[in-house]
Amino acid sequence: MHMKYAPRSPDDIVTLIGDHPLCWIVSHSEAGFGATPLPLLAECDADGALVSLLGHFALSNPQVAQLRTAPRATVLVNGPQAYISPEMQSNPTWVPTWNYAMAVLTVDVELLPEATRESIETLTDRMEAGRVAPWHIDNAGARLEPMMKHIIGFRAHVRAIDGRFKLGRDESRQGINEIVGSLAPGGLRDWMQIYNEDRLDEMNREGAEP
Repeated sequence: MHMKYAPRSPDDIVTLIGDHPLCWIVSHSEAGFGATPLPLLAECDADGALVSLLGHFALSNPQVAQLRTAPRATVLVNGPQAYISPEMQSNPTWVPTWNYAMAVLTVDVELLPEATRESIETLTDRMEAGRVAPWHIDNAGARLEPMMKHIIGFRAHVRAIDGRFKLGRDESRQGINEIVGSLAPGGLRDWMQIYNEDRLDEMNREGAEP
């Protein structure tokens, strides 16, 4: 089932995951439900389409055993969000709402022991990028191999994508300008600027592009 507020393009889903890599992986089997927050990396094909997510579990996590028998799961991507108060509006009858950019992905999880190091190294390199002295997996030295025995890499193959980018898209022109003008720079404000660019006054149109 697809909800309102679809993304402008599939690229926005990839960007959202890159900006907010800590996602929930939710699964179900005869043993019950499992849910784990994990950082995930988006993997795209040659055309830039999202095809999989790379990550790793602790082997002690009971969800690992569950996914061995029932690999289908849901990934919840939690992007920027905020409560929008009537205080931001000049319309006295306007009611509160919530704005957000999120996504729900249906995936099949493939547990891959051989990808454990790759998942750790790739994630660490991505998170450390831009630091003065980036940490690398080799810096763990002799601690690395014993730790690897307690971790398993996985690739979650994406089967369906449901992006939900509310972002004030159903507000009036005056309303969206008042909301964007009241929000702090970054995060939600940046996404709202992009999704409402054609309706924003010049003073509210400046900012980063997700």
